[in-house]
Amino acid sequence: MKTVQDAFNTFKQTLAPIYDAHEAEAITALVLSELTGYSKAKLKAFPETMLTDEQADKLTLILDQLKAGQPVQYILGHTEFYGLTFEVNPDVLIPRPETEELVSWIIESVENPAINILDIGTGSGCIAITLKHELKTATVSAIDISTGALETAKKNAANNQVDIQFIQADILAHANIRVDEKLDIIVSNPPYVTETDKLQMHINVTNFEPHTALFVPEKDPLLFYNAIADFAIKSLKSNGLLFFEINESYGKQTINMLKDKLFINIELKKDMSDRDRMIKCGLGGY
Repeated sequence: MKTVQDAFNTFKQTLAPIYDAHEAEAITALVLSELTGYSKAKLKAFPETMLTDEQADKLTLILDQLKAGQPVQYILGHTEFYGLTFEVNPDVLIPRPETEELVSWIIESVENPAINILDIGTGSGCIAITLKHELKTATVSAIDISTGALETAKKNAANNQVDIQFIQADILAHANIRVDEKLDIIVSNPPYVTETDKLQMHINVTNFEPHTALFVPEKDPLLFYNAIADFAIKSLKSNGLLFFEINESYGKQTINMLKDKLFINIELKKDMSDRDRMIKCGLGGY
């Protein structure tokens, strides 16, 4: 790999069994941009640009990791979410574009920005940190069961210069969780992948991303949604809102569960891929 074009060709050919041509090109551009400091536009405009021996050696090492299925975000150690940079590692899920849509929906729904928000299962902290960055007068806290995830989230909060209260807790044992004051918004992107879903997933997710943040029992796919909804009943203000990212296969079941718990104004929203992906609802009947 002596030139930028050589790198694109080699990556495309080597990664063909794992990624389609479009994905392979996007990954190559991301890696080359990181190593050379050039923008993706410049890489495309000047494909004959020579690579140094050091850059070529690093590209070979990265290609070996990619061939093994390791996500490029873990290899580089960071990713972008909502225009902010987040450190990522195998302790946390890699933030997804559809979660950006959830964050946008929350921001659009806020009338008074001086509100109290809790993010449950924060992982890298991408939801909580972005909300605090965009809603500067909000008070934002975040829960996760994982020590490693919380350490990563704290670093990301510091790097993005926002103040978040992080709490280590298991939402499935929510009876032990107390909030200082009632919440305006609870948001969660909890584990929702079943064993059936796993069969259709890419190895760069199933072999590398944290299983505790991904998978739920086949017989109880709404395990976390039930627990979070029960926690929301006792922790939200009377006009508070609950937001979920959901498994597209369980939209109807999630809505029925929320109706059974007397939540109101339940909205199901599709993501950019036209999949049922997020829910907003209010507290009612309490």
